[in-house]
Amino acid sequence: MSENLTTHAPAAAESDAPEAVQPSAPREPVAQEAPDLGATAVSAAAPRRGEPMFPDGTGPAADPAGSHHERRIRSFQPRRSRVSPSQADALRRRWATWGLDIDGLSRIDLDAFFDGRPVVLEIGFGMGEATAQMAAADPDTGILACDVHTPGQGNLLGLAERNGLSNIRVANGDAIILLREMLAPASLAGLRIYFPDPWPKKRHHKRRLIQPEFLALATTRLAPGALVHCATDWEPYAEQMLEVLSAEPTLENLHQGFAPRPDFRPLTRFEGQGLDKGHIVHDLLFRRRDT
Repeated sequence: MSENLTTHAPAAAESDAPEAVQPSAPREPVAQEAPDLGATAVSAAAPRRGEPMFPDGTGPAADPAGSHHERRIRSFQPRRSRVSPSQADALRRRWATWGLDIDGLSRIDLDAFFDGRPVVLEIGFGMGEATAQMAAADPDTGILACDVHTPGQGNLLGLAERNGLSNIRVANGDAIILLREMLAPASLAGLRIYFPDPWPKKRHHKRRLIQPEFLALATTRLAPGALVHCATDWEPYAEQMLEVLSAEPTLENLHQGFAPRPDFRPLTRFEGQGLDKGHIVHDLLFRRRDT
């Protein structure tokens, strides 16, 4: 989940060559926490090109699906950036039980992974503060939080551990592969996509996550009655989201047009800063039809 509405990450240099991607929301730069002097001694520096960040397999893989899945035009900015000692420590200690590399090789047993809780998939969570807040407010719902931002993965696992949030699991890799290869039909109780990259330039619109093809896949993984919740502060993208979601025959809009922000979506400090600057945030709430 994104916590910053004041700016969006700049688009990458123009290239339409197909690439292996994770359709996830880019996140704004967040000040790195001060090094935890009590943390396990782990190098915080990013690895050299070609070197794995966690060579012993105790953390998220750089390319979990490898070359055995098709390459696509990216809809996000991959950022395996500097990881603080406490983030790396959380990844090393918690990844084996609370983490998942999206390799596309097997189905996930969500009942076992979440102790029988209904599960909501969140695509893009940034540094994880809002995700942790939602998990704490609704401990009976599991959150499968998908992103590729390694510092954010470590930060969310650390938040979950410190706050005793046993209903969070972190998935690393391509959300399309996760939906298509690793989740069973009608297995999700909800889908959340908050502040994805708007790709504002017209030639980049094809990179936007909310497209008819994506929804056609995602809705097959939603159980009847499952809630689809999107939010953006980019007006043209909001209009596109509303058009695409409204055109999906398996979904029904819970409001006439855009929805008021529901109480369960936390108002973060970054969103408050954006609102102070006059940004308009649009929420969209749709439900999977029973048939």
